[in-house]
Amino acid sequence: MNEERAVSVLISGRGSNLKSLHENRLGYRVKAVLSNRPDAGGLKYAESQGIPTKVLQREHYPNLAAFKAAVLAAAAETEPDLVALAGFMMVLQPEFIEHFYGRLINIHPSLLPQFPGLETHERAVAAKVRHHGCSVHFVDSGVDTGPIIAQSSLELNRADTAHDAAARVLALEHALYPWVLSHLALGGITLSGRTVQYSPEVEREATQRGFLIFPS
Repeated sequence: MNEERAVSVLISGRGSNLKSLHENRLGYRVKAVLSNRPDAGGLKYAESQGIPTKVLQREHYPNLAAFKAAVLAAAAETEPDLVALAGFMMVLQPEFIEHFYGRLINIHPSLLPQFPGLETHERAVAAKVRHHGCSVHFVDSGVDTGPIIAQSSLELNRADTAHDAAARVLALEHALYPWVLSHLALGGITLSGRTVQYSPEVEREATQRGFLIFPS
């Protein structure tokens, strides 16, 4: 595939995954960054890279439904081939997921299906799990229940706090997320129904890099 795929990234915070997605891109370009918080640090990074940004704030809309409809409209207006959630702290409505299904991905800081939702590192440390990590998955209407694309894991140390775990897992996220997005853009990873399919090249690279994938 010669033409780069257009990716819109949705953020709410500092934008470290946005930075990694932009700096490690292959086969795609970050076309736009949307945020539901005007103070999101990732906005400054995007602007420094010449990436168009847009902020949508809940208080500017009469109700939650109107706000979520505006987020969908703003994302659709960017005409993305793929949409990447990168710390976007908002529950997406069914209409958003339906509009972008199969093109909408998220990174979650746990080895799904373990610890969906929030406070993943606190819960992992409290549960004294041996292995922890992150997952990139397609987004569906559930909470972190979409088809898992790939995972990266590490072994927790007994002395690790939730803060330690978060910092160590974040480094995994920065490697895994752009790798997945690149192969989605290049066509090496596809979705058929709820089954993720991988090219032989992707399977080889996953093994080399220590990523876990789920070939059928």
